[in-house]
Amino acid sequence: MNYTVVLPAAGSGKRMGAEGNKLFLKLRGKPILAHTLEVFQQDEWCEQIILAIKEEERHLIKVCLREYHLTKVTKLVVGGKERQHSVCEALKAAEGAELVLVHDAARPFIQQQVIHKLVEVAAEQGGAVAAVKAKDTMKLVRNGRVEETIDRETLWAIQTPQAFRYQLLVDAAKQADEQGFVGTDEAMLAERAGLPVYIVESSYDNQKMTTPEDLVLGELILTRREENN
Repeated sequence: MNYTVVLPAAGSGKRMGAEGNKLFLKLRGKPILAHTLEVFQQDEWCEQIILAIKEEERHLIKVCLREYHLTKVTKLVVGGKERQHSVCEALKAAEGAELVLVHDAARPFIQQQVIHKLVEVAAEQGGAVAAVKAKDTMKLVRNGRVEETIDRETLWAIQTPQAFRYQLLVDAAKQADEQGFVGTDEAMLAERAGLPVYIVESSYDNQKMTTPEDLVLGELILTRREENN
């Protein structure tokens, strides 16, 4: 069951404290971006990878693709001001795909079995997102005051990939754009359009590399995986 994956890669490294794009920071001597792309490069279900980038980083990304033999990256499109705009530009380049995944380029530890489950559910139901169950007690707070304790069993922390039938996501994104709405993820756009979105349980390892502490965690994950292989 084949899919196209879109990765917005035009972000910055502000919370990471990096001078440039955090995706070029290294884990075990390899850029975060390369770690992430290799997951899809090695997945036989993945037909192509499309990156939304900053024009000024095009050369650096091309160097990375050559060095790590990332041949499934077929298109580099220039991203927009917001993540949603970058994804929309990449979706245009993915025209003709039946199933499309959107994945954070800074999540290098997604597992192939989760990807495949997402693809299967999205093909059948229309949309699916990777997620993990909330670990902590969650409370609803307004103006600093606790109003309610939320049933933790109903709460999930949403990750990526987020998988959709191509045309459903394109239509949801178009509707959001026409209404001037900017969402935090693709599932939010699908929800607004009245489309069903299903959960696929992922792993807590599927951490987004956002802060310096995340890089430490990333090194530990790589060490554990090496020891288990």
